[in-house]
Amino acid sequence: MIVIKRLKLYTSRGYFSAKTSKRFLCDDNIKASVEKSTIYALSSGHGKCGVAVVRVSGPKAKEVCHKMAGLSDPKPRLATLRKIWDPVTKEMLDRGLVIWFPGPRSFTGEDSCELQVHGGPAVVAAVFNALSKIPGFRPAEAGEFTKRAFHAGKLDLTEVEGLADLIHAETEAQRRQAIRQAEGALAKLYGEWRKELLRNLAHVEAHIDFDESEDIGGDVFYAAELSLHQLRDSIQEHLSDNRRGEILRSGVHTAIVGAPNAGKSSLLNIICRRQAAIVSPVAGTTRDVLELTIDVGGYPMILADTAGLRQEVVDEIEKEGVSRAQNKAASADFLLLVVDAPSIMNNSKIQDIRSTICYHFASLGLAADVCDSKNMVSPNCIVTLNKIDMLGDLEPLRAVEQQYSNVVLMSCKTEEGVPELISKLTHKLSSMCGSTITNVNPALTQARHRHHLVACVDCLDRFFQCTGDTVLAAHQLRKALRHIGHITGHVSSEQILDVIFRDFCIGK
Repeated sequence: MIVIKRLKLYTSRGYFSAKTSKRFLCDDNIKASVEKSTIYALSSGHGKCGVAVVRVSGPKAKEVCHKMAGLSDPKPRLATLRKIWDPVTKEMLDRGLVIWFPGPRSFTGEDSCELQVHGGPAVVAAVFNALSKIPGFRPAEAGEFTKRAFHAGKLDLTEVEGLADLIHAETEAQRRQAIRQAEGALAKLYGEWRKELLRNLAHVEAHIDFDESEDIGGDVFYAAELSLHQLRDSIQEHLSDNRRGEILRSGVHTAIVGAPNAGKSSLLNIICRRQAAIVSPVAGTTRDVLELTIDVGGYPMILADTAGLRQEVVDEIEKEGVSRAQNKAASADFLLLVVDAPSIMNNSKIQDIRSTICYHFASLGLAADVCDSKNMVSPNCIVTLNKIDMLGDLEPLRAVEQQYSNVVLMSCKTEEGVPELISKLTHKLSSMCGSTITNVNPALTQARHRHHLVACVDCLDRFFQCTGDTVLAAHQLRKALRHIGHITGHVSSEQILDVIFRDFCIGK
């Protein structure tokens, strides 16, 4: 009787569909039915190559084995060397490997077939033309194989995003982070949080609906509060990561700034190991922002060379360049501040060299970046004292370098100090991006994840404020669960009933 009462209650609340007898917390999470067409595309890289892999997926994928390779009953997951034929003209197109993947044991969860042929553009075009002649076949859209894998439950959205990041990874740290996400590290973490929300929501709803008629214990709501406080703290800790995962994924935006003719473009060329920027003894050579993406110690850096900063600018073009340089410095994740060391030494008393450097940056409009005496400047900066090859006595500057961890003496001409700069850069990038080897917990990598997790925490905070009204409190838990579902791509509220029946044995 209790089970029937429960089902009627949920039906009256609109949780069950008349057609499917199923309910969902959010219409966005209803899985769309996969199209019945069979799709094909090149799964390997484009251009001339030794081998090209053509993937076919859909209900008619097996026809490729029969009509184009002469295999009426192919063995699953066995590479077979066959001649590849045009299904209409019977012309031989190539000789290659044919592999049959019957669903659901395939990447997409559907029947799939792979043709591994020679990678010449003409061969691939001929195979595509032949596939288009089979009724019900069409070229795949961008990301459609992965989309079908998602609908088949092979991947959740975090794993899909990890797979995309893995494909686009350019550095070792990006690869490590992406492979962890593609293998389900975030999916596991968010899945555990979703289960915890489901369990507590089930308990709260059971407290609402059955507390008067069933003996389920008076401390159910209190226990849910304790559990959800711990969950909120876990999510908040995950969010308090200084955007390490997002920065690693997109790259550390770094601006090289300083006075005209300080050696900014020379420094860019040295770090990039090529002549990317024009170098001239004439001050003000760089007018616009020049950006390059490079790998520094396995970490991605988007390095920007900027116009020289100075207050008195008459030329309108240079004035625009200075404005762009200041904007780039303000929006950058990291700064490389380049100082002409001889000019600092000539305008400074030896014992007050730090004050002179700070005054120098302030005169360039970078006063906000000057920090305390411990760091010289913000921790996300490195000061490079350039042109030390023009100085005889380096002891005063060496003392400054030893005192402040973010100061490096160097010469762009002789490249003295460059290894020390790269070492400090790598250390700083590692700190900003986080270690992909030692970190136990997976990093938050997407802005959309952060948005929904912040909203989830907000819903939990509202839940704690609604403890006097358990109906409103349960509503906040449903909203929190919906936000987690937006991240993973699916939340079925049928699972709430399952948990209720298991935990409280209602109706036994």
